[in-house]
Amino acid sequence: MRIKCPVCGERPLEEYAYRGDAKVQRPRTHAPDQANAWHDYVYLRDNPKGRQKEHWRHSGGCGAWLVVDRDTYTHEIFSVRLTKAARRRAK
Repeated sequence: MRIKCPVCGERPLEEYAYRGDAKVQRPRTHAPDQANAWHDYVYLRDNPKGRQKEHWRHSGGCGAWLVVDRDTYTHEIFSVRLTKAARRRAK
């Protein structure tokens, strides 16, 4: 699989580090049930078959965090973009 980094261009999978589902939100610092919220955030993940948005880091290149829209079954990549935080830093 090859991922097209918006900064560096197309690169092999070995240059990237996978973080996981891009929809998962970090709990607020003062969440009402903080222990359970953090447990769920760290350990509980869906493992869907099909299209989803994922976080990847171009660790072997520019270091940018990316949102990759891909099919987890076929590995087809539909789009790659910088995360909001990475776009703010690039300005």
